[in-house]
Amino acid sequence: MKSVVTAEDVRLAPEGGVVRASAGAVVTEWAREIAVTRGVRIVLGDQDPGDPNDVVALGADHGGFDLKEELKAVLTRLGRRFRDLGTFSKEPVDYPDIASAVAEAVRRGEARLGIVVDGAGIGSAIAANKLAGIRAATCHDVDAARNAREHNDANVLSLGARFVEARDLPAIVEVFLGTHCTEERHLRRVRKIERLEGHRR
Repeated sequence: MKSVVTAEDVRLAPEGGVVRASAGAVVTEWAREIAVTRGVRIVLGDQDPGDPNDVVALGADHGGFDLKEELKAVLTRLGRRFRDLGTFSKEPVDYPDIASAVAEAVRRGEARLGIVVDGAGIGSAIAANKLAGIRAATCHDVDAARNAREHNDANVLSLGARFVEARDLPAIVEVFLGTHCTEERHLRRVRKIERLEGHRR
């Protein structure tokens, strides 16, 4: 195993992947920076790298680009793997294209959950919800994020960059990713939503 992890090691790993090194390995600061931007986890020794399927699909239009970049750092600090599906600059793009890419990754099982960001968080949620099996919820605070998961089993979090402060982002994301829909009364209602779209588990 590697005794030093460099930026080049991280660049060679697939985005959202894992770089393994020995327990006492030195990780350069630049390697850590690159790891954050690419969603690569640096795993030392026998640490569990986590479920390879436990990936968050991430996307934003130009209005949500800056908050998406903040999100990548938050997800990395939380030890969550992610796939960045764009956009990759502030050049104007159409939010339905990004939202549908994230929703499709969740629908196909390539990611367990998704997060989309645009200016208000509304358009991306509407677009994502057009795909069968997707329950996207616009949440601007922790309480809404908890409710979306506990009551509605939402699998895509939609954020409005104009309404969510970067300082509130870690708490919202951590609650959304860590909360589950377990009560039968809520699950029964989610099954009714699925029947409305002709989609069954």
